[in-house]
Amino acid sequence: MADTPPKGRVRAAVFPLAMLGGGVGLILSIYAAISLGAIPISAPVVWGVLANQILPGAVEVTWSAGREAIIWDIRFPRALLACCVGAGLAVVGASLQAVTRNPLADPHLLGISAGAAFGAILALLHLGLFLGLATVPLMAFLGALAATLLVLAVSQFASATSAGRLILAGVAVSFIVMSLANMLIFLGDPRASHTVVFWMLGALGLAQWDQLIYPFAILVAGGAYLGLHARNLNAMTIGDETASTLGIPVARFRLSVFVVGALITGAMVAFSGIIGFVGLMVPHIVRLIVGGDYARVLPISALLGAVFLLWADICARLVMAPDEMPIGVVTGLIGGTFFIWLLRRRIG
Repeated sequence: MADTPPKGRVRAAVFPLAMLGGGVGLILSIYAAISLGAIPISAPVVWGVLANQILPGAVEVTWSAGREAIIWDIRFPRALLACCVGAGLAVVGASLQAVTRNPLADPHLLGISAGAAFGAILALLHLGLFLGLATVPLMAFLGALAATLLVLAVSQFASATSAGRLILAGVAVSFIVMSLANMLIFLGDPRASHTVVFWMLGALGLAQWDQLIYPFAILVAGGAYLGLHARNLNAMTIGDETASTLGIPVARFRLSVFVVGALITGAMVAFSGIIGFVGLMVPHIVRLIVGGDYARVLPISALLGAVFLLWADICARLVMAPDEMPIGVVTGLIGGTFFIWLLRRRIG
Protein backbone atom coordinates (compact mmCIF):
# COMPACT_ATOMS: atom_id res chain seq x y z
CA MET A 1 0.00 0.00 0.00
CA ALA A 2 1.48 3.34 -1.07
CA ASP A 3 2.40 5.85 1.62
CA THR A 4 0.03 8.78 1.98
CA PRO A 5 1.86 12.04 1.17
CA PRO A 6 2.19 14.42 4.14
CA LYS A 7 -0.48 17.12 4.37
CA GLY A 8 2.14 19.89 4.17
CA ARG A 9 3.52 18.50 0.92
CA VAL A 10 0.03 18.24 -0.57
CA ARG A 11 -0.74 21.85 0.34
CA ALA A 12 2.60 22.98 -1.08
CA ALA A 13 1.69 21.26 -4.34
CA VAL A 14 -1.63 23.14 -4.37
CA PHE A 15 0.18 26.51 -4.20
CA PRO A 16 0.86 26.94 -7.96
CA LEU A 17 -2.75 26.04 -8.75
CA ALA A 18 -3.95 28.48 -6.10
CA MET A 19 -1.79 31.25 -7.59
CA LEU A 20 -3.07 30.51 -11.09
CA GLY A 21 -6.69 30.30 -9.94
CA GLY A 22 -6.31 33.46 -7.87
CA GLY A 23 -4.83 35.35 -10.81
CA VAL A 24 -7.62 34.28 -13.16
CA GLY A 25 -10.23 35.01 -10.50
CA LEU A 26 -8.74 38.47 -9.96
CA ILE A 27 -8.94 39.36 -13.66
CA LEU A 28 -12.53 38.12 -13.93
CA SER A 29 -13.48 39.94 -10.73
CA ILE A 30 -12.01 43.23 -12.04
CA TYR A 31 -14.04 42.76 -15.23
CA ALA A 32 -17.18 42.12 -13.17
CA ALA A 33 -16.51 45.22 -11.03
CA ILE A 34 -16.26 47.33 -14.20
CA SER A 35 -19.24 45.88 -16.07
CA LEU A 36 -21.75 45.51 -13.20
CA GLY A 37 -23.48 48.45 -11.59
CA ALA A 38 -26.53 50.70 -11.77
CA ILE A 39 -25.68 51.00 -15.49
CA PRO A 40 -24.58 47.54 -16.75
CA ILE A 41 -22.02 47.61 -19.55
CA SER A 42 -21.46 44.77 -22.00
CA ALA A 43 -18.19 42.86 -22.32
CA PRO A 44 -17.25 44.15 -25.83
CA VAL A 45 -17.56 47.74 -24.63
CA VAL A 46 -15.53 47.10 -21.46
CA TRP A 47 -12.67 45.36 -23.24
CA GLY A 48 -12.83 47.82 -26.15
CA VAL A 49 -12.46 50.86 -23.89
CA LEU A 50 -9.60 49.26 -21.95
CA ALA A 51 -7.81 48.27 -25.16
CA ASN A 52 -8.23 51.77 -26.64
CA GLN A 53 -6.91 53.44 -23.51
CA ILE A 54 -3.85 51.20 -23.39
CA LEU A 55 -3.25 51.14 -27.17
CA PRO A 56 -5.04 54.14 -28.75
CA GLY A 57 -6.74 53.21 -31.99
CA ALA A 58 -6.54 49.47 -31.35
CA VAL A 59 -10.34 49.09 -31.52
CA GLU A 60 -12.98 50.98 -33.47
CA VAL A 61 -14.93 53.26 -31.13
CA THR A 62 -18.60 52.20 -31.11
CA TRP A 63 -19.51 53.47 -27.62
CA SER A 64 -20.47 56.85 -26.19
CA ALA A 65 -18.11 59.18 -24.35
CA GLY A 66 -20.27 58.73 -21.26
CA ARG A 67 -19.74 54.97 -21.20
CA GLU A 68 -16.02 55.44 -21.67
CA ALA A 69 -15.92 57.86 -18.74
CA ILE A 70 -17.82 55.42 -16.53
CA ILE A 71 -15.40 52.60 -17.36
CA TRP A 72 -12.05 54.40 -17.40
CA ASP A 73 -12.52 57.33 -15.00
CA ILE A 74 -14.84 55.78 -12.39
CA ARG A 75 -15.08 52.00 -12.28
CA PHE A 76 -11.58 50.91 -13.31
CA PRO A 77 -9.68 53.04 -10.76
CA ARG A 78 -12.26 52.02 -8.16
CA ALA A 79 -11.64 48.34 -8.92
CA LEU A 80 -7.86 48.81 -8.67
CA LEU A 81 -8.26 50.62 -5.34
CA ALA A 82 -10.39 47.72 -4.08
CA CYS A 83 -7.58 45.34 -5.10
CA CYS A 84 -4.96 47.37 -3.21
CA VAL A 85 -7.09 47.73 -0.07
CA GLY A 86 -8.22 44.10 0.00
CA ALA A 87 -4.70 42.78 -0.58
CA GLY A 88 -3.16 45.15 1.97
CA LEU A 89 -5.61 44.39 4.78
CA ALA A 90 -5.36 40.63 4.17
CA VAL A 91 -1.55 40.65 4.26
CA VAL A 92 -1.51 42.76 7.43
CA GLY A 93 -4.05 40.49 9.11
CA ALA A 94 -2.02 37.38 8.27
CA SER A 95 1.17 38.95 9.63
CA LEU A 96 -0.47 40.14 12.84
CA GLN A 97 -1.89 36.68 13.46
CA ALA A 98 1.65 35.31 13.22
CA VAL A 99 3.42 37.75 15.56
CA THR A 100 0.62 37.75 18.15
CA ARG A 101 -0.10 34.00 17.76
CA ASN A 102 -3.78 34.91 17.90
CA PRO A 103 -6.20 33.73 15.18
CA LEU A 104 -8.46 36.71 15.92
CA ALA A 105 -5.81 39.37 15.23
CA ASP A 106 -6.88 41.91 12.63
CA PRO A 107 -6.06 45.60 11.93
CA HIS A 108 -9.66 46.47 12.83
CA LEU A 109 -9.74 44.60 16.15
CA LEU A 110 -6.28 45.78 17.24
CA GLY A 111 -7.28 49.43 16.91
CA ILE A 112 -4.94 50.15 13.98
CA SER A 113 -7.80 51.06 11.63
CA ALA A 114 -9.33 53.34 14.26
CA GLY A 115 -6.02 55.15 14.71
CA ALA A 116 -5.66 55.60 10.96
CA ALA A 117 -9.19 57.00 10.75
CA PHE A 118 -8.44 59.44 13.59
CA GLY A 119 -5.36 60.76 11.78
CA ALA A 120 -7.20 61.07 8.47
CA ILE A 121 -10.18 62.87 10.05
CA LEU A 122 -7.83 65.26 11.87
CA ALA A 123 -6.28 66.19 8.53
CA LEU A 124 -9.55 66.40 6.58
CA LEU A 125 -11.58 68.47 9.05
CA HIS A 126 -9.09 70.44 11.12
CA LEU A 127 -5.51 70.62 9.83
CA GLY A 128 -6.07 70.86 6.11
CA LEU A 129 -3.93 69.41 3.32
CA PHE A 130 -0.71 71.11 4.43
CA LEU A 131 1.39 68.57 2.46
CA GLY A 132 -0.91 68.29 -0.52
CA LEU A 133 -2.25 64.86 -1.50
CA ALA A 134 0.26 63.16 0.83
CA THR A 135 -1.27 64.78 3.93
CA VAL A 136 -4.11 62.33 4.56
CA PRO A 137 -2.03 59.14 4.01
CA LEU A 138 0.74 60.51 6.24
CA MET A 139 -1.64 61.49 9.03
CA ALA A 140 -3.44 58.15 8.72
CA PHE A 141 -0.12 56.32 9.10
CA LEU A 142 0.86 58.42 12.13
CA GLY A 143 -2.55 57.77 13.69
CA ALA A 144 -2.28 54.03 13.00
CA LEU A 145 1.25 53.93 14.44
CA ALA A 146 0.18 55.88 17.55
CA ALA A 147 -2.75 53.51 18.12
CA THR A 148 -0.44 50.50 17.70
CA LEU A 149 2.04 51.83 20.25
CA LEU A 150 -0.85 52.65 22.59
CA VAL A 151 -2.14 49.07 22.35
CA LEU A 152 1.32 47.75 23.21
CA ALA A 153 1.62 50.21 26.11
CA VAL A 154 -1.82 49.27 27.49
CA SER A 155 -1.03 45.56 27.23
CA GLN A 156 2.20 46.13 29.18
CA PHE A 157 0.49 48.34 31.77
CA ALA A 158 -2.29 45.78 32.32
CA SER A 159 0.18 42.88 32.23
CA ALA A 160 -1.84 41.58 29.28
CA THR A 161 0.97 39.52 27.85
CA SER A 162 -1.17 36.71 26.42
CA ALA A 163 -2.37 36.85 22.83
CA GLY A 164 -6.03 36.93 23.88
CA ARG A 165 -5.52 39.87 26.22
CA LEU A 166 -3.64 41.77 23.53
CA ILE A 167 -6.79 41.62 21.41
CA LEU A 168 -8.82 42.92 24.37
CA ALA A 169 -6.35 45.79 24.77
CA GLY A 170 -6.76 46.52 21.05
CA VAL A 171 -10.55 46.57 21.31
CA ALA A 172 -10.36 48.94 24.31
CA VAL A 173 -7.99 51.31 22.49
CA SER A 174 -10.19 51.12 19.38
CA PHE A 175 -13.23 52.31 21.37
CA ILE A 176 -11.26 55.19 22.89
CA VAL A 177 -9.73 56.32 19.60
CA MET A 178 -13.05 56.09 17.73
CA SER A 179 -14.67 58.20 20.47
CA LEU A 180 -12.00 60.85 19.91
CA ALA A 181 -12.54 60.59 16.14
CA ASN A 182 -16.28 61.10 16.61
CA MET A 183 -15.54 64.18 18.71
CA LEU A 184 -13.42 65.58 15.86
CA ILE A 185 -16.35 65.02 13.50
CA PHE A 186 -18.75 66.73 15.92
CA LEU A 187 -16.45 69.76 16.18
CA GLY A 188 -15.83 69.96 12.43
CA ASP A 189 -17.73 71.65 9.60
CA PRO A 190 -21.19 69.97 9.44
CA ARG A 191 -21.17 69.86 5.63
CA ALA A 192 -17.77 68.20 5.44
CA SER A 193 -18.60 65.96 8.41
CA HIS A 194 -21.42 64.26 6.48
CA THR A 195 -18.96 63.19 3.77
CA VAL A 196 -16.44 62.03 6.38
CA VAL A 197 -19.07 59.93 8.18
CA PHE A 198 -19.92 58.11 4.94
CA TRP A 199 -16.20 57.64 4.25
CA MET A 200 -15.66 56.17 7.74
CA LEU A 201 -18.16 53.41 6.94
CA GLY A 202 -16.00 52.34 4.02
CA ALA A 203 -16.19 53.82 0.54
CA LEU A 204 -14.19 53.39 -2.67
CA GLY A 205 -16.06 55.95 -4.75
CA LEU A 206 -13.35 58.62 -4.42
CA ALA A 207 -10.75 56.54 -6.29
CA GLN A 208 -8.75 58.60 -8.81
CA TRP A 209 -5.94 57.65 -11.15
CA ASP A 210 -3.48 60.24 -9.82
CA GLN A 211 -3.88 58.97 -6.24
CA LEU A 212 -3.65 55.21 -6.81
CA ILE A 213 0.15 55.35 -6.73
CA TYR A 214 0.15 55.95 -2.95
CA PRO A 215 -1.68 52.81 -1.74
CA PHE A 216 -0.08 50.71 -4.50
CA ALA A 217 3.49 51.78 -3.65
CA ILE A 218 2.98 51.25 0.08
CA LEU A 219 1.39 47.85 -0.53
CA VAL A 220 4.33 46.74 -2.70
CA ALA A 221 6.96 48.03 -0.26
CA GLY A 222 5.26 46.71 2.88
CA GLY A 223 4.29 43.42 1.25
CA ALA A 224 7.86 42.91 0.03
CA TYR A 225 9.23 43.44 3.55
CA LEU A 226 6.81 40.92 5.03
CA GLY A 227 7.41 38.45 2.22
CA LEU A 228 11.18 38.61 2.70
CA HIS A 229 10.64 37.81 6.39
CA ALA A 230 8.24 34.89 5.81
CA ARG A 231 10.67 32.55 7.58
CA ASN A 232 10.60 34.77 10.67
CA LEU A 233 6.80 34.85 10.60
CA ASN A 234 6.76 31.05 10.46
CA ALA A 235 8.99 30.89 13.53
CA MET A 236 6.86 33.42 15.42
CA THR A 237 3.79 31.24 14.98
CA ILE A 238 5.52 28.51 17.01
CA GLY A 239 6.54 30.73 19.92
CA ASP A 240 8.97 33.39 21.07
CA GLU A 241 11.42 30.89 22.55
CA THR A 242 11.67 28.91 19.33
CA ALA A 243 12.09 32.10 17.33
CA SER A 244 14.85 33.29 19.69
CA THR A 245 16.75 30.03 19.32
CA LEU A 246 16.71 30.59 15.55
CA GLY A 247 18.43 33.94 16.05
CA ILE A 248 15.36 36.13 15.52
CA PRO A 249 15.25 39.33 17.66
CA VAL A 250 11.67 38.65 18.74
CA ALA A 251 10.70 41.99 20.31
CA ARG A 252 12.29 44.07 17.55
CA PHE A 253 10.83 41.95 14.76
CA ARG A 254 7.33 42.03 16.30
CA LEU A 255 7.55 45.82 16.57
CA SER A 256 8.70 46.08 12.94
CA VAL A 257 5.70 44.03 11.80
CA PHE A 258 3.39 46.30 13.79
CA VAL A 259 4.98 49.38 12.19
CA VAL A 260 4.73 47.96 8.66
CA GLY A 261 1.15 46.89 9.41
CA ALA A 262 0.36 50.41 10.60
CA LEU A 263 1.90 51.87 7.44
CA ILE A 264 -0.12 49.64 5.10
CA THR A 265 -3.34 50.00 7.11
CA GLY A 266 -2.93 53.77 7.35
CA ALA A 267 -2.56 54.09 3.59
CA MET A 268 -5.57 51.88 2.89
CA VAL A 269 -7.82 53.61 5.43
CA ALA A 270 -6.81 57.01 4.06
CA PHE A 271 -8.29 56.13 0.66
CA SER A 272 -11.12 53.76 1.59
CA GLY A 273 -12.26 54.50 5.14
CA ILE A 274 -12.62 51.76 7.73
CA ILE A 275 -13.21 48.33 6.19
CA GLY A 276 -13.17 45.65 8.85
CA PHE A 277 -12.69 41.89 9.02
CA VAL A 278 -10.86 41.40 5.69
CA GLY A 279 -7.64 40.77 7.59
CA LEU A 280 -9.43 38.38 9.92
CA MET A 281 -11.23 36.17 7.40
CA VAL A 282 -8.92 35.85 4.41
CA PRO A 283 -5.79 34.40 6.12
CA HIS A 284 -7.85 31.62 7.75
CA ILE A 285 -9.35 30.60 4.41
CA VAL A 286 -5.91 30.72 2.79
CA ARG A 287 -4.30 28.52 5.45
CA LEU A 288 -7.00 25.91 4.87
CA ILE A 289 -5.99 25.82 1.20
CA VAL A 290 -2.17 26.12 1.16
CA GLY A 291 -1.13 25.43 4.76
CA GLY A 292 0.67 27.64 7.24
CA ASP A 293 3.92 28.47 5.44
CA TYR A 294 3.96 32.27 5.12
CA ALA A 295 5.89 32.10 1.86
CA ARG A 296 2.60 30.75 0.47
CA VAL A 297 0.12 32.42 2.84
CA LEU A 298 1.10 36.03 2.05
CA PRO A 299 0.78 36.02 -1.78
CA ILE A 300 -2.42 33.97 -1.76
CA SER A 301 -3.86 36.21 0.98
CA ALA A 302 -3.14 39.25 -1.20
CA LEU A 303 -4.94 37.67 -4.18
CA LEU A 304 -7.93 36.42 -2.19
CA GLY A 305 -8.21 39.69 -0.26
CA ALA A 306 -8.35 41.63 -3.52
CA VAL A 307 -10.99 39.30 -5.00
CA PHE A 308 -13.08 39.38 -1.82
CA LEU A 309 -13.15 43.17 -1.61
CA LEU A 310 -13.99 43.50 -5.31
CA TRP A 311 -17.10 41.36 -4.83
CA ALA A 312 -17.99 43.12 -1.57
CA ASP A 313 -17.87 46.40 -3.51
CA ILE A 314 -20.02 44.94 -6.29
CA CYS A 315 -22.62 43.91 -3.69
CA ALA A 316 -22.48 47.36 -2.07
CA ARG A 317 -23.23 49.00 -5.44
CA LEU A 318 -25.98 46.61 -6.52
CA VAL A 319 -28.00 45.97 -3.36
CA MET A 320 -29.45 49.50 -3.17
CA ALA A 321 -28.85 50.65 -6.77
CA PRO A 322 -28.80 53.40 -7.88
CA ASP A 323 -27.84 54.36 -4.30
CA GLU A 324 -24.62 52.96 -2.88
CA MET A 325 -24.26 51.09 0.40
CA PRO A 326 -21.02 51.66 2.36
CA ILE A 327 -18.72 48.71 1.70
CA GLY A 328 -17.89 48.51 5.40
CA VAL A 329 -21.48 47.44 6.03
CA VAL A 330 -21.07 44.47 3.66
CA THR A 331 -17.72 43.34 5.09
CA GLY A 332 -19.04 43.86 8.62
CA LEU A 333 -22.02 41.57 8.05
CA ILE A 334 -19.89 38.86 6.47
CA GLY A 335 -16.98 39.32 8.88
CA GLY A 336 -19.13 39.35 11.99
CA THR A 337 -20.70 36.04 10.98
CA PHE A 338 -17.26 34.60 10.24
CA PHE A 339 -15.97 35.87 13.60
CA ILE A 340 -18.77 34.04 15.46
CA TRP A 341 -18.05 30.85 13.50
CA LEU A 342 -14.34 31.15 14.27
CA LEU A 343 -15.00 31.65 17.98
CA ARG A 344 -17.21 28.56 18.07
CA ARG A 345 -14.65 26.52 16.13
CA ARG A 346 -11.78 27.57 18.40
CA ILE A 347 -13.72 27.07 21.62
CA GLY A 348 -15.24 23.81 20.46
